[in-house]
Amino acid sequence: MTDAPARRARRARLPAWIGAVLPPVLITLAVLAAWQIIVDTFDVRPQILPSPIRIVTAGWSQADIIWGHALATLQVTFVGFTAALVVAWVIAVAIDFSPWLRRGLMPLLVASQTIPIIAIAPLMIIWFGFGLLPKVIVVALVTFFPVTVGLIEGFAKTDREAGALLSSMGAGRWKQFRYARLPSALPSFFTALRISIVYAVTGAIFSEYVGAQSGLGIYMSMQKNAFRTDLVLAAVAVTAVVSITLYLSTFLVERLVIPWASKERRARRGH
Repeated sequence: MTDAPARRARRARLPAWIGAVLPPVLITLAVLAAWQIIVDTFDVRPQILPSPIRIVTAGWSQADIIWGHALATLQVTFVGFTAALVVAWVIAVAIDFSPWLRRGLMPLLVASQTIPIIAIAPLMIIWFGFGLLPKVIVVALVTFFPVTVGLIEGFAKTDREAGALLSSMGAGRWKQFRYARLPSALPSFFTALRISIVYAVTGAIFSEYVGAQSGLGIYMSMQKNAFRTDLVLAAVAVTAVVSITLYLSTFLVERLVIPWASKERRARRGH
């Protein structure tokens, strides 16, 4: 009985990141262990469902090849995502400054998301070939919308009293934007950024799957045609690691750019 408070105190002293990382790691290990047991027990054919050990072994044997394809996918991801960020910021700022543009562009932005990417990607290949450009366009189309909406909503959350105070001090629209609206929008921007960066990887792989000379998407397609399910799943695992790494990196960037938002989030969790 007397040890219970001490155990709770020791758990409370554990770093916050351990409490966040430990549950998904344990669940993943449990799923992999069950997967291995099921494959071994029922002697499942590797073409249908290879065991985790077989996937790791096959992936390690082609580590250099997979790494080369992963770099190609990262290039498409970063270039396309950067283009999406530029477009999103330009559109969001323009809409924030012009109610007329808001009424004119918002329906078009929503309509752009109703077109399935499975229809757009082949058209990009037909129009622009198998180079970098069509894949970059696909990634940008997949990712710019969440960032744009996040920024627009963030600008709308600006404290009216802060804007009124700046206006009373003679600040123009741009100064109000810089000192009030922009800081207000950044937390929403980083929330949208986390969603979009994962979409960017998915969009890059899909564009490669449709047509490319290198990348994890075309690698998966080739291994699927060769019935190498173990290598397909190895590439899937690499994709998951890349996506998770990029997702987590947004928290680091957010902490560097707007440290107050991270402190507020930790304070809310503490309560």
